[in-house]
Amino acid sequence: MNILKLNAVKASPIMRQQLRSFSAAPSVWAQKFRQEADTFGNLQVPADRYWGAQTQRSLQNFDIGGPTERMPEPLIKAFGVLKRAAAQVNMTYGLDKTVGDAIVKASDEVIEGKLLDHFPLVVWQTGSGTQTNMNVNEVISNRAIELLGGELGSKKPVHPNDHVNMSQSSNDTFPTAMHVAAAIEINQRLIPAVTQLRDAIQAKSEEFKDIIKIGRTHLQDATPLTLGQEFSGYVQQLSYGIERIQGTLPRLYNLAQGGTAVGTGLNTREGFDVKVADAISGITKLPFKTAPNKFEALAAHDAIVEAHGALNVLAVSLMKIANDIRFLGSGPRCGLGELNLPENEPGSSIMPGKVNPTQCEAMTMVCSQVMGNNTTVSVAGSNGHFELNVFKPVLIKNTIQSIRLLSDACVSFTKNCVVGIEANEKKINAIMNESLMLVTALNPYIGYDNAAKAAKKAHKEGTTLQEAAISLGLLDEKQFKEWVRPELMLGPTKANK
Repeated sequence: MNILKLNAVKASPIMRQQLRSFSAAPSVWAQKFRQEADTFGNLQVPADRYWGAQTQRSLQNFDIGGPTERMPEPLIKAFGVLKRAAAQVNMTYGLDKTVGDAIVKASDEVIEGKLLDHFPLVVWQTGSGTQTNMNVNEVISNRAIELLGGELGSKKPVHPNDHVNMSQSSNDTFPTAMHVAAAIEINQRLIPAVTQLRDAIQAKSEEFKDIIKIGRTHLQDATPLTLGQEFSGYVQQLSYGIERIQGTLPRLYNLAQGGTAVGTGLNTREGFDVKVADAISGITKLPFKTAPNKFEALAAHDAIVEAHGALNVLAVSLMKIANDIRFLGSGPRCGLGELNLPENEPGSSIMPGKVNPTQCEAMTMVCSQVMGNNTTVSVAGSNGHFELNVFKPVLIKNTIQSIRLLSDACVSFTKNCVVGIEANEKKINAIMNESLMLVTALNPYIGYDNAAKAAKKAHKEGTTLQEAAISLGLLDEKQFKEWVRPELMLGPTKANK
């Protein structure tokens, strides 16, 4: 075996990628490494990266999935918030101000997304997220050292464990970052996106309030309603969805920080948990507070499961709404055709002129992904054993993905579909006037059984409902026109005073 192949076998994923490119680009041999150490020994780390030995070791041991499976960006930024808050509080407990200020500055760069290239670890690692916590500690430590003019990897004057991780454990930092990330994403992305969609559908409900159409139950003709009434149902679904999601936030605002390894708070100071929560609240402008019971906060993640459950309900609602809209827009000539949907792009590589309901399809695919994520979150949340749930990374991965997919899909669906929907009133009227279920209006006058005879006769013989009812001698033309009026079938009969 040549030396290139031998090195590729032993090297970390990052180093293997570099080795693979040597033959094509000899200049890559100029890549430099520095030596860092953890309790297992020394390791070579790329000289231009801020991570240290524990991150490098995780890269070697968990080569699963590649770059697409890295920890979610919002989680990394949430860790920056946490480490900044901890440094602020630790300085009140005696952490050297020069060291603390450097940690704060480096944490700010993490929050701003400036150091994302230095967080290469995948979700599929230890279930406590320890390696990602140490990845954050090492990056902030080395960046702080650099800011202070020191040598990367020296752990002086800023140590990743003793200073950046002061009064913390991976077991309380990771769930804290999970809650911070989820709450920020829900507040800043999801709720505004769903609200925008809800309001756009509300506007359509108002626009369509006077358009009477046939209703459908069991996919069969039913009694009339207005298109505006139909859309009002979608509005209410989304309003409830927003309420459900908002209802989960109080539990997400409870933070595990201060529980350290098993929930007892070993190696922290009295009041540390409250002060850190207050500091995080100050940074994020969200009402975070310390969890009332740290044992629950470490061992169970019911708040995440609850929040994702609300996301799952939203996905169920959006699936129904998007399917209704694409079915109502089916055609243009051989479907229901009651709605004209925006034509955004060609729909076929072989059928000229074909246009498809692509925004509806994208939305329903997102919904199916979220429903699948909910199964993963449920299984992962149910597997907290004794003092620690060790499915934390996959819990937050799926939660963040669901939040972002739903948020982006709602924005896209609003902009590229809902605002451009038009009612095809000609087709709506034609379909409604063919419906046999208008016969329901005759029940109070000729009785259910006679009304059913008229409907069945009309359907069997292919005649109109009016013709069938008159031929049966149940009423005359004047009575039919007086009693069968769709505009009077849109709500309860007004009570006599």
